[in-house]
Amino acid sequence: MFGKKKKRTITGILLLAAAVALSGCSGARQSADNYPTKPIELVAPYSAGGGVDLVMRAVAEYLGKEWGQTITVVNKPGGGGAIGAQYALKEAPKDGYTVLAVNNSNTTMLTAGSKNPAVKLEDQIFGAMIAGDALAYAVKADAPWKDFKEFSDWVKQHPEQLTWTSVGAAGFSSFGVAEWLNAIGADFTKTRMVTSKGASDSVPKVAGGHAVLAVHTVGEMYAMAEAGKIRILAVQSPERSPLLPNVPTTAEQGLPDLAVKWWTGISFPKGTPDAVINKWQDALEKMEQDPVFIEQLRKIHLNPAYQNSEQFVKTINEETARSTEIAEKNGIRK
Repeated sequence: MFGKKKKRTITGILLLAAAVALSGCSGARQSADNYPTKPIELVAPYSAGGGVDLVMRAVAEYLGKEWGQTITVVNKPGGGGAIGAQYALKEAPKDGYTVLAVNNSNTTMLTAGSKNPAVKLEDQIFGAMIAGDALAYAVKADAPWKDFKEFSDWVKQHPEQLTWTSVGAAGFSSFGVAEWLNAIGADFTKTRMVTSKGASDSVPKVAGGHAVLAVHTVGEMYAMAEAGKIRILAVQSPERSPLLPNVPTTAEQGLPDLAVKWWTGISFPKGTPDAVINKWQDALEKMEQDPVFIEQLRKIHLNPAYQNSEQFVKTINEETARSTEIAEKNGIRK
């Protein structure tokens, strides 16, 4: 049970999230027939080759053709996604020509993990969720553990020997690791994070023996697993991944209640014209119904997970509250 202080923290975040919901859904629909008239920057706040980057490149290609205008994915990694988010939301003009790629790490988990985050939920208007995927746990290919249960038992006995990669203390991987360690009764505070710039940096670190564990999406780790560089011990989803039919789920290995999962979407800085946001939202909804775009997601081993602005804000509010509980319990929130 949480104390009064923790309850006040979560209540405050929920009130803040309610304000986000209102800002995200307001505004009469206006015309933006001439938009875009110049190239658009789509800021991915992580390294190239990771899940967010790959999805945004698919979005840029699709909408670039749809609108007859160049959309360039600009990678600005660092700070757990906060550096790119600060650029897109606070430094660039709020005219619809700089748009931010968001995921758990630079939204819900950044808010949960920091009492004064560099970028707040209320700094942005959430356009739509685009793609999602299940979390997976991977170790070096020749690691000694035969399955996830054996690995979990070792971690419980030797938490000080567990190193794991993440873009930051409040990154997606941190919350996945913390939730899992809580479930098996291991001490999260005795483990050690190895900072990375994203999945494309993190997974090679594990393959090379610079960290014991990587926690990313199936799609982000599939190629390295296929190449025999890493071994995926478990997938955190209700059903086995069709990409990894021989890898059991966490539930199959005795952990049925793990809930952290990955998603990515689009947000806009406060002050972006409503008409521009509306045009993006309409285009994203159409894109997610187009088999051509869905096939592009399949090629990068990620799944469509469309939510419109209202649904997306609801998900963000719920995940922020849940993540704050994890952050408070494990000393992540600073």
